[in-house]
Amino acid sequence: MISRRWAAGLSGSILLIAACNSDVPVSAVTDVPFSGLHVVVTRIATHPFLARFNLKLTVSTVDNCSATSELFPDTGGVSRRNLYVGGSGRLYVVGQYDVRRFDRQKCLVELIEFRSLESNMIFVGSFDVDGAGQWTFFPASARPERAFEKL
Repeated sequence: MISRRWAAGLSGSILLIAACNSDVPVSAVTDVPFSGLHVVVTRIATHPFLARFNLKLTVSTVDNCSATSELFPDTGGVSRRNLYVGGSGRLYVVGQYDVRRFDRQKCLVELIEFRSLESNMIFVGSFDVDGAGQWTFFPASARPERAFEKL
């Protein structure tokens, strides 16, 4: 009887551990074609069971400029960030609730308003989870742009 309880407890513990989010940072990385920009979005779980994550953006250039910014946290299924290049050469990281713009001249990532987005931006790809739930980057050639829902 004790061995059955022990086996049930062990299997329950294994299921519980498998269902937990790890607080180990996971980074998705891309190099933006023809720009010399290296972009990393790192996702860190903040809750062991719920889909809650902090996100950090780092943009680096070939001429040793590197800028970092905390992104709006994912408080339930809104980690995806679309990546765009504007006609001005600026890089835009657009989420459901926030927009970050990287300005190479200032070596700065800044929070901007949605209405400040350039028109005719080029979609580069998305930072998102794949079918297995792994944080990754999808280039535009692998997955078309997915617009955000209007709230």
